[in-house]
Amino acid sequence: MPASAQRLRALARRASAEREAEIERCELCGEALPSSHRHLLDLDSRELMCACRACTILFDRREAGGSHFRLVPDRRLLLEDFALDDAKWARLRIPVDMAFFFHHGEQGRVMAFYPSPMGPTESALELEAWDELVSDNPVLANLEPDVEALLVNRARGERRHFLVPVDDAYRLVGLIRTRWRGLSGGAEVWREIEDFFAELARSSKKVTKEEEVTAWRT
Repeated sequence: MPASAQRLRALARRASAEREAEIERCELCGEALPSSHRHLLDLDSRELMCACRACTILFDRREAGGSHFRLVPDRRLLLEDFALDDAKWARLRIPVDMAFFFHHGEQGRVMAFYPSPMGPTESALELEAWDELVSDNPVLANLEPDVEALLVNRARGERRHFLVPVDDAYRLVGLIRTRWRGLSGGAEVWREIEDFFAELARSSKKVTKEEEVTAWRT
């Protein structure tokens, strides 16, 4: 075989290997994944794991994962008349204008985090303030422990509140951690944050307070 042909074959094999390495795979069975796929939460390590459709179906019942894995749901709700004014926000003691809240099953309490250039940062949360928020917004009583979150965006005058899969909250954290520049973040990261919330709003079901308690599940 001519040397030129050998080099071309070597390049083709390398390109194929590189493409193969770029393919995201199910972390349970190794199946290739599409760009849009579901996740499992490892309750021991608190890490998210990519899952193929077959493994998603396998873990679609809460008891299927036992005390180890939990399938992250895919419902997204835009809570249109969510009751959270400035005074109640201050009582939640969040030092920035974006945060997410979820119920930690093992610790038996609600935890508050906010995205930062250093990653997710925990904020002290007064139980009384959270209980008052739940009383004003009964949908929060239905958050799936560990895998669903209340995501709040009050940045730059926004007042938007979402019930989301917890992996959405961590996508926002990853965006800010990797794109933030300097003290203010820079224009690029703020455009991406705006795009993130715009896409989230488009993919969310809008519900009013009257609809919240019976909001659909998948």
